[in-house]
Amino acid sequence: MSPTRVLVLNSGSSSLKYQLLDMRDGGRLAVGLVERIGEQTSRLRHTCLAGGDTREHSAPITDHDAALKAVSQELSRDGLGLDSPELAAIGHRVVHGGMFFTEPTVVDDEVLAEIERLIPVAPLHNPANLTGILTARALRPDLPQVAVFDTAFHTTMPESAARYAIDPRIADRHRIRRYGFHGTSHAYVSRETARLLGRTPEEVNVIVLHLGNGASASAVEGGRCVDTSMGLTPLEGLVMGTRSGDLDPAVIFHLARVGGMSMDEIDTLLNKGSGLFGLCGDNDMREIRRRIDEGDGQAELAFDIYIHRLKKYIGAYYAVLGRVDAVAFTAGVGENAAPVREAAVAGLEGLGLAVDPELNAVRADGPRLISPAGARVAVAVVPTDEELEIATQTYALVGSGTNDS
Repeated sequence: MSPTRVLVLNSGSSSLKYQLLDMRDGGRLAVGLVERIGEQTSRLRHTCLAGGDTREHSAPITDHDAALKAVSQELSRDGLGLDSPELAAIGHRVVHGGMFFTEPTVVDDEVLAEIERLIPVAPLHNPANLTGILTARALRPDLPQVAVFDTAFHTTMPESAARYAIDPRIADRHRIRRYGFHGTSHAYVSRETARLLGRTPEEVNVIVLHLGNGASASAVEGGRCVDTSMGLTPLEGLVMGTRSGDLDPAVIFHLARVGGMSMDEIDTLLNKGSGLFGLCGDNDMREIRRRIDEGDGQAELAFDIYIHRLKKYIGAYYAVLGRVDAVAFTAGVGENAAPVREAAVAGLEGLGLAVDPELNAVRADGPRLISPAGARVAVAVVPTDEELEIATQTYALVGSGTNDS
């Protein structure tokens, strides 16, 4: 029998998330997280889902090589090690693939070089993603390593949506265009939304709202992305946990010239000190809602700004698509914050958008509709599953021919 397991790795600058899945049914065999890599307080949390056994270890883990070796040891304790003949491939989340990578790709030296060349447009993410690939490749050089890119789903955007209105010679020289991110989530959720409606992805137009600490929206027409809110980097678009989202570029000049701030200081402000956190000191929507209930005006203003931007994108993408069959909320905030969903569509009844208060208040694990019966546009909550999407794309690429690679 051909191997059917895929290990999914999501390497951050100081963390390593992983899941082992069996692609015969998409079931998870193990999940885990290594955090604070390179510190004395490193921690590994591993769960074997077959027996429900969770193990935690706190000890210094010097680098990603040591982290992946520790993960391999934990998997081996459960009979699921990296040396297993049932392992078909390792799938890696890579944040930025530019325009070069439009689909999942088996990693070779040329692919590695291109991911490295894209570091200037993804300095926080691609170096860590690259490290994870190199580490896994060294441990299992015989196994296909597949890069699945956050940007790939958005490469179907027309040039009118992807281009900024600047000199194209300068833009092309420096690879400046709108790439978009969270692509695996938008792909998965748009497809699952169509399934929820009992239709094929080619038949439906969906606005996907991926609302987590990072947040993005996409307009998906017949299964293809035609617009998305994030741009050259994940800073553009919606108000996020710590990112500002859309901003007049002249604010940067003003902060530099009048505020005396350096480029690094402005970068840190807009990426780590803005958004909900910058507005009210909290980036946890649960805490913000608690503060609003207690009459906190600053928290209420932050929430209102967040919703105003979100509503603008819903309206904009309605115009881009022309016909909308569904609006799907996903990710941590989108799946769990009923007040956000209610406020986001409030006043949009003329567009056929509304939520049923009772359905919206229900907490459930699976995809569900929260719009009133007979609504012109379905409003849905669809839990995202980026790891399953990465594993699915990885296995579809290597399939039964793994051992011949």
